[in-house]
Amino acid sequence: MTAPPLLRVRDAARYYPSGDTVVRALDGVSLEARAGELVGISGPSGSGKSTLLLICGLLEPPSRGEIHIRGELVSNASADLDRLRGFRRDHIGFVFQKANLIPFLTAAENVAIALEIADIAPAAAHGYAVELLRTLGLGHRLDNRPAKLSGGEQQRVAIARALANDPSLILADEPTAALDSVRGRQVMELFRRIAVERNACVMVVTHDPRSLDLFDRVLELSDGRIVSETTARSRHRPEAITE
Repeated sequence: MTAPPLLRVRDAARYYPSGDTVVRALDGVSLEARAGELVGISGPSGSGKSTLLLICGLLEPPSRGEIHIRGELVSNASADLDRLRGFRRDHIGFVFQKANLIPFLTAAENVAIALEIADIAPAAAHGYAVELLRTLGLGHRLDNRPAKLSGGEQQRVAIARALANDPSLILADEPTAALDSVRGRQVMELFRRIAVERNACVMVVTHDPRSLDLFDRVLELSDGRIVSETTARSRHRPEAITE
């Protein structure tokens, strides 16, 4: 029996006024994604990829359509996204092109702060942050500040921070754009591992064709619409990331 979709987008559109015209950033997108899936979103610049992630992540409301997460209607054109802050915190993790780490905090502190904001006691937050970072191969970098970390290491800290509250939906916008091919591949393999081991739905916007074999499906957007869907022909079993 096929599991119900963790994320369901129904006829989502997002329009922005621009002078005397209206820009259709999204124009009727529907999709489903399940727990354990790694889904890629591709397409040219301006095709609506980042807008789709913002809407799925409850950071912007759709101008039309609905967003369902874990079987619950959570957003539509009349949604009050401020009221959904707790839902976002508990169920959604975000990873962006830049790691956006706090420069004066260590790797462990950058992860722990996400838990402390969620009212987890500092000692418990630090302990779980250390556990996450060790799992992602950064046990030797716990006390290093961002300036002492490589680009790939910084992005892994950002991923650990996104995982801190055990989200069921993880959204990543061009997370490997600033990385070389080796580090970019490692980060994509990590997302593959997270989807499988944590039974999470992971959706990644990417322009990088070198790691498309890792995705279960790749959706291509153009002019705010899904124009194709490709299913991966092969499955890659990533090796554990070591320190």
